[in-house]
Amino acid sequence: MTPQQITPSPGRAAGRAPRPTPRSDRSFYASGKAFGRFGIRSFKPQIMAEPHTHGHIEFNWLTGGSMDYVFDGGPLTVGQNRLVAFWAGIPHQTVGLTGTDLEKQLNIYLPMDAFLEMPQLGRLTETLMGGGVIQLSPDCIGLETLERWHGDYRSGNALRSDLVRSEIGTMFRRAAIVGWDTLLPAWVEKSSARSRTASPVRYVVRMVRHIVENITDPLSVDDIAKTVGLHPNYATNLFTKVMHISIQKFVIRMRLIRARSLLFDTDMAVANIAFQAGFSSQTQFYEHFRKAYGMTPSHMRENRIF
Repeated sequence: MTPQQITPSPGRAAGRAPRPTPRSDRSFYASGKAFGRFGIRSFKPQIMAEPHTHGHIEFNWLTGGSMDYVFDGGPLTVGQNRLVAFWAGIPHQTVGLTGTDLEKQLNIYLPMDAFLEMPQLGRLTETLMGGGVIQLSPDCIGLETLERWHGDYRSGNALRSDLVRSEIGTMFRRAAIVGWDTLLPAWVEKSSARSRTASPVRYVVRMVRHIVENITDPLSVDDIAKTVGLHPNYATNLFTKVMHISIQKFVIRMRLIRARSLLFDTDMAVANIAFQAGFSSQTQFYEHFRKAYGMTPSHMRENRIF
């Protein structure tokens, strides 16, 4: 289950941590299935009634026992005390639990667009986008850090939550350097199709990679389709089916993510940020930014609204 699926209780017991304060980008993640909001949950492991998908890179940590998944129609077992990561846009379902009566599960939900914006991940991005399931090394992450992240997220402090997201990026960069264990190979790393959805997802992975790597350049649907040798109409339909968002809207979204990063990470003038993020004009940039975040880029920067 994802953060959006949690039903809040009518009241809050004394001493329980407050629910996270709604962020300024809440509306940015409020509609559609392509990208979900950032979240962290701690709960008792449970069996899922049916497979589902959502717009995150999902992380699972079991403090004990093991969990049986069906991942895109195939079996997968996840063990304890290692952080497992996968693209939750691939259908997945927990179907069995072993030895978890007194244990708990920690899940992290990283928005897919935030993951794609992370630099210097190389083959790690391809592996997860290609349907691979990986297990991170103990050198990259441990339970103590996960518990601290959960506490930061539950604090209700948006700055602490953003710090967690930054540390997740650092964790991924470390994994990209030291390596990881593969629980399920990515389709991009395996010539034979693992399932009936493997081939089309491969095309989408390549389109996504082309968009992210060339986000500052003009990007037309025809050009993107040409990179994978598909007819533009077929490429558009395939992309929308897999990503739950059109190619055009995906391009705009990744440009907005890039612009938001530049606002906070540089002193670049807003006018220059528009072009560095790939927008063809300042008018277009302001229009999309206000619609996405409910404020101007200058207002977000001046008030350090995360």
